[in-house]
Amino acid sequence: MIEVQNLSKNYGSNKAVDDISFCAEEGEILGFLGPNGAGKSTTMNILTGYISSTSGRALIDGIDVLEDPIAAKRQIGYLPEYPPLYPDMTVDGYLKFVYNLKKCRLPRNSHLNEICDLVKISDVRSRAIRNLSKGYRQRVGLAQALVGNPGTLILDEPTVGLDPKQIIEIRSLIKKLGKNHTVIFSSHILPEIQAVCDRIVVINKGRIVANEKASTLAAGLSENASLRIRVEGSEIETKKLLGSIHQIKRVIPLRETEKGVFEYEIEPKKGEDVRREIFKKLSSRNYPLLMMKSNELTLEEVFLKLVTGDIYGNMKNKEEK
Repeated sequence: MIEVQNLSKNYGSNKAVDDISFCAEEGEILGFLGPNGAGKSTTMNILTGYISSTSGRALIDGIDVLEDPIAAKRQIGYLPEYPPLYPDMTVDGYLKFVYNLKKCRLPRNSHLNEICDLVKISDVRSRAIRNLSKGYRQRVGLAQALVGNPGTLILDEPTVGLDPKQIIEIRSLIKKLGKNHTVIFSSHILPEIQAVCDRIVVINKGRIVANEKASTLAAGLSENASLRIRVEGSEIETKKLLGSIHQIKRVIPLRETEKGVFEYEIEPKKGEDVRREIFKKLSSRNYPLLMMKSNELTLEEVFLKLVTGDIYGNMKNKEEK
């Protein structure tokens, strides 16, 4: 478990981190998101004991990183954006070096074998690290973070520079690790955060501006819970059908997308879920429902709204449809 309590970091008059608090529970994957210069890297450096805080506390499994840094670091596996590899070493030699450096007490051979199998690098253990692809180097970096079986993993941009196949593999591995570890996962790739993380913390200008599940975050910042649907059938009859649903406040015809197919915006009454009723009404007249989607903000729009106070171009693309 990771706890951050009223954490601040000053560089002269500049507050890189300004009185932030959050926690990551055991078995949770926490996405840590923020624009460049937001204080994200500073926070992660404090958590790993690389730099000290000006005030506040960072605790790893109840151990204060500042008061007992050695004990706290024993609980952490850290993968920085650029893995700390020695290119002249073989993978096996490097992992044994890390094992000794961490003073690991687990049975060496079986422990390293288990890690290599988990991150799928068993077939390259005899190769020099400098001869490995970017994807394999990232896996070796992840392997060193797992040496000693720490309860907490801090991963800073673990998929940067990888190809799509490698990204999917690393994401899958992180989700698997999240079942037995507390994971803080930093990334600038918003769909990646959404795909991997249980909860999202957004930091901007040194302060936390959001700390929620992705779905809750989008719903809370969306101005309405309207739906956009596409129906094949008479526009007049469809509007009349939908208007007869008492949970619907308003039906707004938008455009004809193809011959005989019309798009509508549906505004339900507050707190009402009208999806099933819409389907039933249209089915009763054999009007095919070709599309239904929520007008809630995407994670990208949520992020932009949080860090800029508005959505880029007032969601110009949506308005122009």
